[in-house]
Amino acid sequence: MEALLTELNTKGYIDEPIDPTLDLVEEINKLKKEKNAVLLAHYYQEPEIQDIADYIGDSLGLSQQAAKTEADVIVFAGVHFMAETAKILSPQKKVLLPDLKAGCSLSDSCPPHLFAKFKEKYPDHIAITYVNCTAELKALTDIVCTSSNAVQIVESLPKDQKIIFGPDKNLGDYVKKKTGRDLVLWNGACMVHEIFSQERITQLRNEYPEAKFIAHPECEKEILDAADYVGSTSGLLKYTKENDANVFIVATESGIIHQMQKANPQKIFIPAPPNNACACNDCPYMKLNTLEKLYNCMKFELPEVDLPADIIERARRPIERMLEISERLGL
Repeated sequence: MEALLTELNTKGYIDEPIDPTLDLVEEINKLKKEKNAVLLAHYYQEPEIQDIADYIGDSLGLSQQAAKTEADVIVFAGVHFMAETAKILSPQKKVLLPDLKAGCSLSDSCPPHLFAKFKEKYPDHIAITYVNCTAELKALTDIVCTSSNAVQIVESLPKDQKIIFGPDKNLGDYVKKKTGRDLVLWNGACMVHEIFSQERITQLRNEYPEAKFIAHPECEKEILDAADYVGSTSGLLKYTKENDANVFIVATESGIIHQMQKANPQKIFIPAPPNNACACNDCPYMKLNTLEKLYNCMKFELPEVDLPADIIERARRPIERMLEISERLGL
């Protein structure tokens, strides 16, 4: 065990040799049954991980699943703040994350101690934070939101309620536009959603004039203004199922295209290009999770994500408030 912990501290994951003849999908499914474990996966995971997950979703759906699961072990194929959220909502359960270094650039853009000082400047404001942040930041928050419910949560509050919104300035700007509220925004952003190339997207739209251009609200304003539809990952997926178009240009992390293609095999999905040499936008943190890391994670029940009891208690309140508002609004 000591050697495993040393390996974990160095690499952030368990890197034990795996028999190359093993069918990892079969073995992972066996481990799920043996350990009464549930595998939650975000839409941005690699397709082979999505395909063996018990539940695939966006941040709101994953939070709802983490809150109600009866499993003893929650294995989170996502990034660190998502596993933390699962632990906050199910503190009595063991929560595992295949790679501890699966972080988030947006979460990193809002250090809790700086946000606390920022809040002090606006004592008559309540703080709404996007779920893509650390447990410590959630503990400083009045209500948590996701991209699926941010607009509705702001609209559920009295019109004269003053609000700080963080950490994503692009999502905050989108919420301001949709609600007409004057939000005070923290200056944070997601690196994946900030590097879409407007010029290359315009070229693609000229090439595919019949295509619908859809975008996640973490994208910059210029991208959102050009989109035919703006929505969360689950919203984008739903739109592609319900819209009659046969071609879609998709401005979000490219992992979602796997589910879009499965749901609409006859349709064409083109990842919106970033302003670099790559053809599509991948989150390097999301893609740290692999089947091999997932297998070792479940076999050794490491890495485990845990949090101090006081952080769990303080962070749970704003998340539960979000879930209550979402349930009331039927989200």
